[in-house]
Amino acid sequence: MKLWVNGELRDADAATISVLDHGLTVGDGVFETLKTVDGRPFALDLHLDRLVRSARGLGLPDPDLDEVRRACAAVVEANPVRLGRLRVTYTGGLSPLGSDRGDAGPSLFVALGETAPRPDTTAVVTVPWTRNERGALTGLKTTSYAENVVALAHAHRQGASEALFANTVGRLCEGTGSNVFVVVDGRIHTPPLSSGCLAGITRHLAVEWTGAQETDLPMDVLRTADEVFLTSTLRDVQAVHRVDGRELGTAPGPVTAKAMRLFAERAAAM
Repeated sequence: MKLWVNGELRDADAATISVLDHGLTVGDGVFETLKTVDGRPFALDLHLDRLVRSARGLGLPDPDLDEVRRACAAVVEANPVRLGRLRVTYTGGLSPLGSDRGDAGPSLFVALGETAPRPDTTAVVTVPWTRNERGALTGLKTTSYAENVVALAHAHRQGASEALFANTVGRLCEGTGSNVFVVVDGRIHTPPLSSGCLAGITRHLAVEWTGAQETDLPMDVLRTADEVFLTSTLRDVQAVHRVDGRELGTAPGPVTAKAMRLFAERAAAM
């Protein structure tokens, strides 16, 4: 495996960074995960736009998108896989210990791993922890992911692949690495960005292509919704067959199945 580390391709065993990189010491970094299909990154422009927004939100210099594109192309070419997870990480770079950022400039890392197609349906659980819809990092895709690690491990212990959060006022927000949609009376709804959820790229496309409504939703909607589905870069549109102890019957349901077909068709044409 070859990775991009600060300007060049390196073999995985030589792809090292300083233990003083601010992304490692304090989580001062942003990232994007892209799906690649037969060597082609999906929705690259949309992901790079969000990378810039996240970097600005942390106060990092704008990433050099020409370099990011070169890095992605080089890594994809060097690691041919049928279906891949392309990870772009951009950090505060070499810095002193503590929260102050150094003046060495940011670091850029790009890696690609092979992945498998997701199942058509999955199980999710709700967790007792909340998303802060008013936090300094709200809406940014940062490397500060420990909260998600804890919640996802909780979900796995319950036989689920994803954990769903409420925000601090008890409204439905998002998953650890996905956005959530519900079907009520034949209509698709998803929490608005004001809920504190990430502006997912797949979420954006699913809203545009299916006509889903952004709706402020109570957590209890998961107990009554006719259908539930998740969206993310590697899930695309994935039906949910169980929420906590509630079985949703035949999944995917008709509305979700239509959304899955529509997304697959439109994505293939991009």
